[in-house]
Amino acid sequence: MTDSTADSVRALFDRIAPVYDPLNNWLSLGQHRIWKQMAVKWSGAKPGDTCVDVCCGSGDLAQMLAERVGKIGQVIGVDFATEQLEIARQRVQNRHLTLPITWMEGDALNLPLPDNHFDAATMGYGLRNVGNIPRALQELQRILKPGATAAILDLHRPTNPLVRGFQQWYLDTVVVPVASHYGYSKEYAYLAPSLDRFPTGQEQRTLALEVGFSTVTHYPIAGGTMGVLVITK
Repeated sequence: MTDSTADSVRALFDRIAPVYDPLNNWLSLGQHRIWKQMAVKWSGAKPGDTCVDVCCGSGDLAQMLAERVGKIGQVIGVDFATEQLEIARQRVQNRHLTLPITWMEGDALNLPLPDNHFDAATMGYGLRNVGNIPRALQELQRILKPGATAAILDLHRPTNPLVRGFQQWYLDTVVVPVASHYGYSKEYAYLAPSLDRFPTGQEQRTLALEVGFSTVTHYPIAGGTMGVLVITK
């Protein structure tokens, strides 16, 4: 990813930060929280663990991880969009939660985190938006302890042509028009081309093995419109 492309992606997520959560909730019919809970479960995070949520956005997955690891655990939420990080901080404060979360500005392609440090990791809707997917996977592999697992949740293009057709119809007739109502039509129009570029589940498994993960599994969910890549160092 060139600096200008990275800057444009960062700017996009900063712009949509105020509507990111309500739109995700509405457009997924509330299902996105179930999918995130699945990713947290598959990460293997347990009480007392030190975990990281890369591309944490407004903080849903980081909060779920924190609830799982408890007060004796630790979670770091990393994102390069400062507006998203600020909303993540505010959400925890507004809910009057005492959670073991540290919010950190950082790039998924060059994480400001130590080697072999984390017991578990998650990433939600981030891998599809990085400029170098193998590099992002390599960074996750670097920061995880041997035997630790990362669970990566994202939108996918389903292989079933009928489901794929429905997904495209939904993007064209529901997602973009609703986003347009809030003044974010251009920002959400990027979803379809980003899905077209995103590697399939099999391709993601291959990439993960190539960067050094020992065990890889890809779980299609929601009819293949979503998927979770589970990778163990």
